[in-house]
Amino acid sequence: MTTAPKSPDDGRAPGEIPLSEIEAILEGRHSNPFAVLGPHKLPTGYHVRCFIPGAEEVAAYLLDGTRLGLLKRRHDAGFFEGPVDVPSPKPIRYRARRGGDDEWAVTDPYSFGPVLGPMDDYFVREGSHLRLFDKMGAHPIRHQGVDGFHFAVWAPNARRVSVVGDFNNWDGRLHVMRLRQDTGIWEIFAPDVRGGSPYKFEIIGRDGERLLKADPYARKAEMRPNTASVTTPELKQDWEDEAHRTHWQKADHRRQPISIYEVHAGSWQRRDDGTFLSWDELAARLIPYVTDMGFTHIEFLPVTEHPYDPSWGYQTTGLYAPTSRFGDPQGFARFVNGCHKVGIGVILDWVPAHFPTDEHGLRRFDGTALYEHEDPRQGFHPDWNTAIYNFGRLEVLSYLINNALYWAEKFHLDGLRVDAVASMLYLDYSRKEGEWVPNEYGGRENLEAVRFLQKLNSLSYGNHPGVMTIAEESTSWPKVSHPVHEGGLGFGFKWNMGFMHDTLSYLKREPIHRKHHHNEITFGLVYAFSENFVLPLSHDEVVHGKGSLIAKMAGDDWQKFANLRAYYAFMWGYPGKKLLFMGQEFAQWSEWSEAKALDWNLLHYHQHEGMRRLVRDLNLCYRAKPALHARDCEPEGFRWLIADDHDNSVFAWLRMAPGERPVAVITNFTPTYRENYRVPLPTAGRWREILNTDAEIYGGSGKGNGGRVRAVDAGGDISTTMTLPPLATIMLELEQV
Repeated sequence: MTTAPKSPDDGRAPGEIPLSEIEAILEGRHSNPFAVLGPHKLPTGYHVRCFIPGAEEVAAYLLDGTRLGLLKRRHDAGFFEGPVDVPSPKPIRYRARRGGDDEWAVTDPYSFGPVLGPMDDYFVREGSHLRLFDKMGAHPIRHQGVDGFHFAVWAPNARRVSVVGDFNNWDGRLHVMRLRQDTGIWEIFAPDVRGGSPYKFEIIGRDGERLLKADPYARKAEMRPNTASVTTPELKQDWEDEAHRTHWQKADHRRQPISIYEVHAGSWQRRDDGTFLSWDELAARLIPYVTDMGFTHIEFLPVTEHPYDPSWGYQTTGLYAPTSRFGDPQGFARFVNGCHKVGIGVILDWVPAHFPTDEHGLRRFDGTALYEHEDPRQGFHPDWNTAIYNFGRLEVLSYLINNALYWAEKFHLDGLRVDAVASMLYLDYSRKEGEWVPNEYGGRENLEAVRFLQKLNSLSYGNHPGVMTIAEESTSWPKVSHPVHEGGLGFGFKWNMGFMHDTLSYLKREPIHRKHHHNEITFGLVYAFSENFVLPLSHDEVVHGKGSLIAKMAGDDWQKFANLRAYYAFMWGYPGKKLLFMGQEFAQWSEWSEAKALDWNLLHYHQHEGMRRLVRDLNLCYRAKPALHARDCEPEGFRWLIADDHDNSVFAWLRMAPGERPVAVITNFTPTYRENYRVPLPTAGRWREILNTDAEIYGGSGKGNGGRVRAVDAGGDISTTMTLPPLATIMLELEQV
C-alpha cells in the first residue's frame, strides 16, 4: 500500500490559511488580500494575518499600545498570523523585529474599512458624481483614528491594482487595493503615508501585463523627467477675492471689457541662470506688469503636468496637477489669489480633446482601451500622435467634467479656454475616407463629443456662475457660444479664427495691393455677431516658422511698426473681446520659443517701448469707454461709416452703447498721408481724438488733428474733414451726447 505524500499544510492550526494562499500573497498574485490579511472573525475569535517582508518576529498591538500577542511566522519571507483577543475588528499596528536590534512599526492597511460608500458607487455608475476630485486619487484623511492617505483609481479590467511608492519600497505586494465591483474602482487607506511621497499605481492588466501608471487624479507630480505622482496636503488658501468673484458672478461677460494676455509661464521671464520662475516669483513680476498694462485676464497655456517642454503643456499627463516646474499647487493658488486681489482674472488653457501615449499616462490604463477608443479610427489622433478620449463612456466624461469643476472650485479659476474643439466635433477631422467611423446616423458629427461639451458647459456655468468657457473652434459649427437649451454647445465665447486669418493675410500684403483685397477686412462683419467672439492674436500665430507679428507686417521697419500699431488699434476698436500673446505687446522681432525668456531688452528702443505704451493705452481706453466694449457681441453696437473706399484702403465705423458717448474708429491702411479726408459721423459737434497710433510717443510721425475734429451738419449730411496719418488708426469720441 502506497502512502500519499504529506501535504505542506498538514498540521495547520485552526484559522490558519493554506500555503497556496500565502504564496499568492507573496508572489503578488492575490487579487483580494482584504479577504485574507488583517483581522478576520473565526468561530474561535479574531485572527490577524500580515505580510511584512524581512521580519523575523511580529507582535500585534492596538493603536492605544495594548499588546495583542506574538504572531506565528508561517513563511520565512515575512508572513505571520495568529489569534488576537479583541471584541471587534479594530485597526492593528505591528511591531516587527529582525536581527536583534532592528525594530520597526507597521500599521496594517488591511485592518481599516473602506472610505468610499454606496452613494459614491451610485453616482459613479450614473455618471453624475460631481465631486470625484475629492474621492479619487490620493487624499490625506484621518480614518478610524489614524492619519494617512486614501487612494482610489478606476481600473475595471485589471486583475490587481496596488499603490506603490517610497512608503512601501515600490513593492506591489504590500498595498494591494480593494475592488469595488459595481464601479471598477480600486481603493485603499494607506496609514502613516505622508505628504510629499512619490507614488504610482501598479496594475496587473487583463492579460497579466504589469503596468506602472501615474495617478489620473493626482494633484501633484514629480519634476520631469521623473513621472511619479506625489501625495500632497489638501489645498489651504486664505482667499481674498470675494469682491472679484462677486463682480463676475453678477456680470454679463458679453458686456464687460475683456482683454486677455496669453502667457506661457515657462518663458515669459526667467531667472538670470535661465531656470524657471516660481509661482511666487511670477506673481511678483507678472501681476504688476499685467495690471499696469491694463489687461483684464491672464490666460495661461496649459499649466497641467506634462512630460515634454516643447509640447507647451498641450500633451498633458496630469490634468489635475499644476506642473511642478513652477512649484507646488499651493503656489499656484497664491498666484491666482494675488491676481484676484487686483481684479485680474485667470484662465486656463484646457485640453480635453486628446492625451499623450506616454507609458505612465492614460493610454491602455488597465491593459485595455479605457480612456480612449479601442478602434484607432476613433481613438488615435493622426496630427499629434495622441489618444482621443472616449466621450461615449460615462466614467471618461465624469473624469473630464470633474476636472473643469475642480479648477473652478479649488483654484478659483475664472475660466477655461478649451483647446482643439473642432477636432472633437468632427469624426473625420484630419482623416481620409475610410479612416473614420460615421455616427449612428451615418454623419461626420461626433455626437458623443457634442453631448460632452454641452454637459461640460451646463455644469460649469450651473455650479460656478462667475466662470467663462471659451472654445477654440476653427470651423463654422453653428451656435458654439449659444445656450444648450437653444441647441448650442453652451460656451461663453468662441475664438474668431476668421478675423485673425483674414486680417493677417491683408496686412502681409504691400499697401499698394490692399485695395484688391478690401473684403478681407469687411467680410468679418458679416458674421461678427453670430457668436460671442474673442479676437485672438495667439501663440499659434508666432510659432512653427510663422515669425512674430511685427515680422509679418509689410514694408520697411518703420512701416512694419506703423502697420502693427494701426492693426492693434483697429482690433481694439473692432467688436469682440481681445487676446494678445506675450511679447507681441512690445513687437518682439523673433519667433517665440518656449526654451527662453522674451526679448525684454527691446524695451530700451523707442519703437518697441512705443508699441508697449500703445497696447497699454488701448487697454485703458477699451476699458474706460463702454462704447468700445458694452456691445462687443451685439450688432446694435456697430455701424459702418466707411466700408467701400477700396482705392484708399480706409475703413471707419462707429462703436456704440446705450446712453454712452459713441466712438468712431478710422483706419488708413496705406502709407499715404491724407489731408481733408471726409468721414461721416452721426452727430454734429466736437469729437475728441482719444487715440492716434501715429503719435510720437508710440513711435509714429506725429501727424494728427490737433486733438479734436468738428462734425458739421450740411443739410442732414453730417461729416468731418480730417487728417489721416499714414498707416494709422484714430479713435474719436463725441465730446457731449
